Amino acid sequence: MTSGPHLSSPVVSTQWLADHLGAEKLVIVDATVVPSVLPNGKHTYLGGHDSFLFDGHVDGAVFADLLDEFSDPSGAYPFTRPSASAFEAAATSIGIDNSTTVVVYDSSVGQWAARVWWLFRAFGYDDVAVLDGGLVKWKAEERPVDVGHVEPGTGGFTATERPELWVDKSYVESVVAGDVAAALVCGLPPGEFAGEAGHRSRLGHIPGSHSAPAGRLVSRESNALISDDKLRATFAPVLDDEQIIVYCAAGIAASSDALALTLLGHTNVALYDGSLSEWVADETAPVISAAS
Repeated sequence: MTSGPHLSSPVVSTQWLADHLGAEKLVIVDATVVPSVLPNGKHTYLGGHDSFLFDGHVDGAVFADLLDEFSDPSGAYPFTRPSASAFEAAATSIGIDNSTTVVVYDSSVGQWAARVWWLFRAFGYDDVAVLDGGLVKWKAEERPVDVGHVEPGTGGFTATERPELWVDKSYVESVVAGDVAAALVCGLPPGEFAGEAGHRSRLGHIPGSHSAPAGRLVSRESNALISDDKLRATFAPVLDDEQIIVYCAAGIAASSDALALTLLGHTNVALYDGSLSEWVADETAPVISAAS
C-alpha cells in the first residue's frame, strides 16, 4: 500500500509542508475553532468553517469539524472525545485512511491542531504531525493560500484504541490523594490557573498541579513553538516523573502540553478529558485558587 511522506517528528515546519504540498497520500487538515461570546455574555465556541472558506486556508487543506465531528456533541462536557467508531467516520470523511500522512494546523496557537493530533494518537495512529506556527506563520511567510471548499479524497480509517492515553476523574482523585504517583500539569492561562479569571463555577486548579500555559509554549513573534531548551525549562518540575497527566478546562490546551512533552521525549503522558469542566462540577472536588 502506498503511504504518504515520512514524518520524523510530531511537528513539521512550514518549509517541510511547502516542500510536500501536493504529495500523494498527504492530507492537510485545518482544525480551527473560534471562541465567541453570546449576547448574554456566556462564552462559547464556533466552528472555523466560515473562516476556512472566506479568510483562507493552506492550499489543498480540508476542514475538520472539531466541535461536532471530532468530538462527541452529546457528551456531558465540551469537546468530549468521540467513540472509536465516530472517530473512524470523522477521519474517513476528510479523506484519511491508515496509509495517509496527516498534517494538522489551526489559526490560533496550535491547541486545536494539537487536540486532533492527540485524538489520532489515542486512536492508534502516529503518522500525524502539527504544523509548527500554524496558519499564522504560513500566511506571514506568504506561502500558498486558497479560499473556498476543498473536496476530501476517499478515506477508510480504522482505529485501534490506546486507553492508556486517557485518565478519568477517579484516577486524578487518586493522584491528588497520593495513592497514585503522577504529576499534574495544567495548560490554562496563568490567570485562570491562579483562579483570578475564568468562566467556570469554581476557579483555580487541581491541587498539586504545575502550570504550563499552552499560549506560552509558542513564540509571540513567530507563533512557532519555543526552543526545546525553553520547553524543557517550562516542564522541568515534572520531567522526571514517571507519569504526567495533562488537563485544562476541556482537554484542548492540555493537548498542547501533551504535544510539547512528547517532543521532549516523555513517553508516559495521559490526558484528563473531562478536565476542570468535570472536576469543578463536583462541589467536593478540591480546587486551589489565589483566594484560597
